[in-house]
Amino acid sequence: MAEKKTFVDDINREFYDFRYEENEQDFFRIESGLTADIVAKISEEKGDPQWMKEFRLKSLEMYHRLRVPDWGPGIEGLDIQNIATYVRPKTQMSGKWEDVPDDIKETFEKLGIPEAERKSLAGVGAQYDSELVYHNVQEEVAKQGVVYMGFEEALKSEQWGPMVQEYFMTLITPKDHKFAALHGAVWSGGSFVYVPKGVHLSFPLQSYFRLNAKGAGQFEHTLIIVDEGADLHFIEGCSAPKYNEANLHAGAVELFVKKGAHLRYSTIENWSKNMYNLNTKRAKVEENGSIEWVSGSFGSHISYLYPESDLIGRNARAEFTGVTFAGAGQSLDTGAKMVHLAENTTSLITTKSISKGGGESFYRSAVYIGKEAKGSKASVSCQSLMLDSKSRSDTIPAMQVMTDDCDVGHEAKIGRISNEAIFYLMSRGISEEEARSMIVSGFANPVSKELPLEYAVEMNNLIRLEMKNSL
Repeated sequence: MAEKKTFVDDINREFYDFRYEENEQDFFRIESGLTADIVAKISEEKGDPQWMKEFRLKSLEMYHRLRVPDWGPGIEGLDIQNIATYVRPKTQMSGKWEDVPDDIKETFEKLGIPEAERKSLAGVGAQYDSELVYHNVQEEVAKQGVVYMGFEEALKSEQWGPMVQEYFMTLITPKDHKFAALHGAVWSGGSFVYVPKGVHLSFPLQSYFRLNAKGAGQFEHTLIIVDEGADLHFIEGCSAPKYNEANLHAGAVELFVKKGAHLRYSTIENWSKNMYNLNTKRAKVEENGSIEWVSGSFGSHISYLYPESDLIGRNARAEFTGVTFAGAGQSLDTGAKMVHLAENTTSLITTKSISKGGGESFYRSAVYIGKEAKGSKASVSCQSLMLDSKSRSDTIPAMQVMTDDCDVGHEAKIGRISNEAIFYLMSRGISEEEARSMIVSGFANPVSKELPLEYAVEMNNLIRLEMKNSL
């Protein structure tokens, strides 16, 4: 494990835009800055149990000791002292959509939350700034013993509080990097999911995160435990309006996949172009378990995101399928990490990146195969598409293999749209703009085909919007 942590630490050197007129009467906001008094005030505001308050303060100490990660150009433009770490809308979390305040409800209705819930979701949660404002799970799902609630509700629950304390920030620890420590100190909101043994959900659960306050951060915590033989699809959506000052997203996602269980975790992100997206995601997969990551990233000014899968049990499996679109003013550094720590484990990484209008797209992967991971297989495929001469695309794979008894492969391809393909489509009466959008949508198809229909349509709409905005 020591070898693994050193390697991973080296690799780390993780819908619509519409304006919102901010009204100071609509929320409670803790001042910017990071001190023990501010962290204690957040803890008091949230009614934390004593152990969580102590955890926050210890995380703050770690934050002040750790250096800013060397994650590449751009991050130095983020000044944490100017980020408000807690913004609470003046409303309580509700289990009924009609009880959500009209202005917040209008925001989520434009994002399609209630419609998606009616059509194809087993449960949904919606977070606005630092707090959940809506959470609901279908009755038939609850009858199966599935627990889906706000993270803070679970933290304070007599039944689920001990499980939260057992698992919270054990996969992602405050000492991992400076922004993990920041998360441990100021986290707020998020979701808790527990799927009992043998339960298979036929429809997904979804959480949606909207950061609406300017100059603020969002630090939600997602904790999912899929027990032995269970199956879950969880969807995460993110968005924010445009502002002229920096916003920060530094959430954390911890996924525990037990023996023989399966979890698909899908993410569609459309952060605004002033967002620093420094999220951290990690999964722990036991014997015969499997994790599938499906990721679409279309927003943020700067993004560093590398979901990690720790395969700790025999025959554990992980797949990552992702697409990014970097337009003007964006630098998206994304990829995945696969850590093989048991025999006959399997990992597959497939990524597509698109850059246009001077956007920068970086693919970064890390594959570690420990000496105990005999018979393991790992495959990495990354393809990049540059749509003009101003853009940039780089692939930066890293592999560390500690046993000869394994099968490891990697392929990478960087290219441009074929003029012949554009000419062919235009000869069939299609405009040049639409022809380019069709080719890019086809390039991203490996991700869109893995999503439920409504989300695949939404992703293709986002691609068309990005293409149009980048012209």
